Amino acid sequence: MKISTSLYFDRSTQQLSTVQSNLAKTQEQLSTGKNIVKPSDAPDKAALVTRLQSELSRNTSYQDTLKSANVRLTSEETALKNTSDVLYRIKELAVQGANDTLSPQDRQSVALEMKGLREQIMSLANSQDSNGNFLFSGSRTGQPAFAQDATGRVSYQGDQSRMKVNVGDNRRMNLNMTGTDAFVRVTRTDDKGAQTGVDFFQSLNDLANAVISGDMTNIQRGIGEVDGLQNGISNGLAQVGSDLSVVDLQTSVLDEVVLRLKTTQSDVEDLDYTAAITKMNKDQLALEAAQSSFSKISQMSLFKFLN
Repeated sequence: MKISTSLYFDRSTQQLSTVQSNLAKTQEQLSTGKNIVKPSDAPDKAALVTRLQSELSRNTSYQDTLKSANVRLTSEETALKNTSDVLYRIKELAVQGANDTLSPQDRQSVALEMKGLREQIMSLANSQDSNGNFLFSGSRTGQPAFAQDATGRVSYQGDQSRMKVNVGDNRRMNLNMTGTDAFVRVTRTDDKGAQTGVDFFQSLNDLANAVISGDMTNIQRGIGEVDGLQNGISNGLAQVGSDLSVVDLQTSVLDEVVLRLKTTQSDVEDLDYTAAITKMNKDQLALEAAQSSFSKISQMSLFKFLN
């Protein structure tokens, strides 16, 4: 079989190009730290990496949502705990105001502190999160949950919406608590036996006025109503605590999922540096050998042997 000079040069050039291409690919892998630099390197593995990245992105989004939910729920918990503490103080003052030995001036001082505490609770009920959204306004997060008119009457301005967010592919959770769920109304029975609903802040205001006037009957009624208000706050705290437990549990689940996905992605995509360096050294030796042999053989001709 005769090999023409043209065929020899074509074959040699093709072999050199292949070796150089292999070396360049290995060097590119080393520079990026990735086993798959472009999809054509391994189409099946590239498709798997794309799916893993999509799942990671989705689960990372859930993690961010949980972080935001945790911040909001923690703010709600803090506001309700502080409200509970203030209610305990109001009850102490009411019991003190039920003492017949207090002078009118003393009653005035006690009632003044009670009304100040009522204003403090209203401020807590209108707490905002780090983004300036009102915590207890339902979906109307841009306006305060409670507002007071010129006569001192407080009304709820929010709605009854319980917002839910996705924290997993098949998991949703509550993000908020409405003002009426936490700052509950109490049932009051009048002298005729009729029952009426009295809102949270009106009950506290009536109690303070009863202390001022020394109305023992209404003071005792108000003390009982404070217990009902306290129960509403306690129930609200229990609900927020339950939601925070969901946050902790789901965060742990997502952390494990994300770790598993990243581990799988690393196994598929990340480069084995030891194997890559060994391969690069082999490719360099192969290239040097091919270049040397091509250089020597290309100089050979029949005329040199005839001479």
